[in-house]
Amino acid sequence: MERFLELDGSIGEGGGQVLRVALAISAIIGRPLHVYNIRKKRSNPGLRNQHLTAVRAVQLACGGEVRNAHVGSTEIFFSPGRITVDSLFLDTGTAGSTSLVLQSLIPVLCFAKARTQFRIRGGTNNPNAPTFEYFQQIFFHFLRTIGVECGLRLLRRGFYPRGGGEVEGYIIPVKKISAFSLTERPQLTKVSIHAYTSRLPAHVSKRMAESCKQRLQAEDITVIETREEVLTESMHNCAIDPGAGIFVAGEFDTIRIGVDKLGEKGVPAEKVGQEAAESFLKEYRSGAPVDTHLGDMLVIYAALAEGVSTYRVSTLTMHTLTSIEVCKALLEIKASADGELGGPATITIHGAGILNKNIS
Repeated sequence: MERFLELDGSIGEGGGQVLRVALAISAIIGRPLHVYNIRKKRSNPGLRNQHLTAVRAVQLACGGEVRNAHVGSTEIFFSPGRITVDSLFLDTGTAGSTSLVLQSLIPVLCFAKARTQFRIRGGTNNPNAPTFEYFQQIFFHFLRTIGVECGLRLLRRGFYPRGGGEVEGYIIPVKKISAFSLTERPQLTKVSIHAYTSRLPAHVSKRMAESCKQRLQAEDITVIETREEVLTESMHNCAIDPGAGIFVAGEFDTIRIGVDKLGEKGVPAEKVGQEAAESFLKEYRSGAPVDTHLGDMLVIYAALAEGVSTYRVSTLTMHTLTSIEVCKALLEIKASADGELGGPATITIHGAGILNKNIS
C-alpha cells in the first residue's frame, strides 16, 4: 500500500483552505492523503457541511475513498482513484459557498480524462467567500488565459441562511498547465458595475449602482458600464431569501481585477455601493495585475504548472501564504512571496510540471 502524504491541517491560518488545496493535489498526483488538525485554529474546529461537500466533490471526481469524513471531524484519510468523471451534481445542504467547493474541484477537473459538466447547489453570494460574479468574471477569465476551456453560469441565486442557489458549468481538461507571468498591468479599458437584489424593492440595486458609479467618477474613472438586476419571487432564478450585493470589475486588456460587497440589514444601499467603490479603488491604486482574492487562487495552478510562474498581487494575505505552504509540503516545490503581509507582493513559484496521465 502506498504511503499516505501527511499534512498538519493547522499549517498557516489553519482553516478550510488547507483542506481544499490538499485534496485537489492528492487527487491530481494520485497519492493518498492524511490531513489532521483540520481547522484547528477556528472557533469551531473540524469539518463543516461546506467542507464535506468539497471532500465529496473531489471524491466523486476521482472515484476515491475517504474515511472519517463527518461534521466535526478533525482528520480524514483520502485515497484517490482515476479522474474519469464526466458529470457531477453536488448539494451543500446549506448556504455553504458553491465557489469554495469549486476551488477544490476545478483543479482536479483540469486533469480529468474528458470534458466534465458540474452543477452545485448552495450559496452563490456569501460573506467571506468569492461570489458567483467574481468566480465567473475574474477567476474563470484567468483559467482561459492559461489555456483551460471552461464556462460557468448562474441558475438561481442563493443567500444566507437557506442558500438554495445553483450554478452549473464545465471544464475541458489539459495535458499540462504552462507557467504564467503577471507582473505588469496595462491601461484600464473598462469598469463594470453589477448591482443585484432578490426579494427587495427595485430602488435598492439602483441606489447601490449609482453611489458606486459616482464615487468612481470622482476619481476620474469614466469608462463605466452599469447593470441593475432585480429579482422578484415570481422569477425562477430568484433566491429563497432576500439579499443584495454589488460587483465591480476592471478590465485591463488580457487581465481583470474585481471586488464585491454584499448588502447587510440596516446598512443603506448608498453605503454598500460606496464601500464597493473604495475597495475597487484600493485594488486599482496598487498597480498590481492580480487582486487580493485571485492571489491565493493562482497558487495551486502555478505549483502544478511546468516552469516558473511569477505574479504581483495587490495584497499578500494569510490565505495566499497558506496555499503556498501546502503546495510546498505536498509537491516539494520551491516558492516564495517577496513582500509584507497586508501589502503588495511578488509571488514566485517553481512548478512541479505535473502531466495529465488521463490524456494520452
